[in-house]
Amino acid sequence: MAKQSIWVTGYHAVTALLGMSPHRALSIWVVINSRNNSQSQLLAQAKAIGLPIYPVDKRELGKKCGSEQHQGIAIEAKPKQDGSEKELEVFVEKLMAEKSPLFLILDQVQDPHNFGACLRTADAAGADAVIVAKDNASPMTPVVQKVASGAAETMPIFRVTNLARSLQSLKQLGVWLIGTSDKASSSLYDERLTGALGLVMGAEGKGMRQLTEKKCDSLVSLPMAGSIVSSLNVSVATGVCLYEIVRQRSFMK
Repeated sequence: MAKQSIWVTGYHAVTALLGMSPHRALSIWVVINSRNNSQSQLLAQAKAIGLPIYPVDKRELGKKCGSEQHQGIAIEAKPKQDGSEKELEVFVEKLMAEKSPLFLILDQVQDPHNFGACLRTADAAGADAVIVAKDNASPMTPVVQKVASGAAETMPIFRVTNLARSLQSLKQLGVWLIGTSDKASSSLYDERLTGALGLVMGAEGKGMRQLTEKKCDSLVSLPMAGSIVSSLNVSVATGVCLYEIVRQRSFMK
């Protein structure tokens, strides 16, 4: 059963929700600090749309929203509806007619900190959407919202039932799929990354599933020059890859 409401915490995430989807907000809970200008502005915005405001202390707010990293403000909201497999196809077809899109595809990334960080970096790098599998992937949690720093609201997210099938659909629509693997023989920096592209990142520790890997058109590795570290955290690796794509695309403008 789908959740009736979620908690969105922290100033960036709350600001993004009130700016992008105020109709989803149900109530705002706040540790009152009259000297905090950001808080005053958000409360004025909440009042303007008739949102109920509940003053609480820090401990009570932490219990309410399930996170101590709330920065003294949280919104209870209707969940954002992620796109479906069919909606993804329509979305991609439309984008392909307008530009060379960039998609971040996460294969079973379950840690909410990593998922939130990937959303934030995807937004910063100008990705057009994030695609994840429905199963064995992090749900949208207060931690994801907080770490994403507003990107959970701004970034289109599609949760698909069968990731391999969706990858095949992307390929048929003209999207080149590049995956990262420590088994790859070529480096990220040797790859041409300027067309319609889907960057596929594997789960923490395990990497991509075999079927996902087989759907990729190309596999690349990140150079590891150290003597101890053999791989990067998935959110860090995502940032490295996305910004190499940004670098290469900047020369095409």
